[in-house]
Amino acid sequence: MAQYSAQLDGVFIALADPTRRAVLRRLGHGPTSVGDLAREFPMTLPSFMKHVRTLESNGLIRTIKSGRVRTCVLNRERLALVDDWLAEQRRIWTERTDRLEQFVTDPKENRQ
Repeated sequence: MAQYSAQLDGVFIALADPTRRAVLRRLGHGPTSVGDLAREFPMTLPSFMKHVRTLESNGLIRTIKSGRVRTCVLNRERLALVDDWLAEQRRIWTERTDRLEQFVTDPKENRQ
């Protein structure tokens, strides 16, 4: 469970930045070279590469180098980690609100 938590923390850290989220959105349309991705952002290539490395080190993308061109590919399976966590949170909060609703509407609970 601790490793799962560390992985999830890394993914959320990577997703916390709007530039990295925009990169993921763009890669959702298909693989793209780092150069093409970088052109969409008002920053230097070394600064942009820090974002790419963060996404890659947290498993959200992978890069493939062919000659001088590095292509980024979205790792959709890694996003399932966030989806699983969110589903668990939804389940927990749904159960809690269901219990609260039952408590508020059950006449036996309201007697004193």
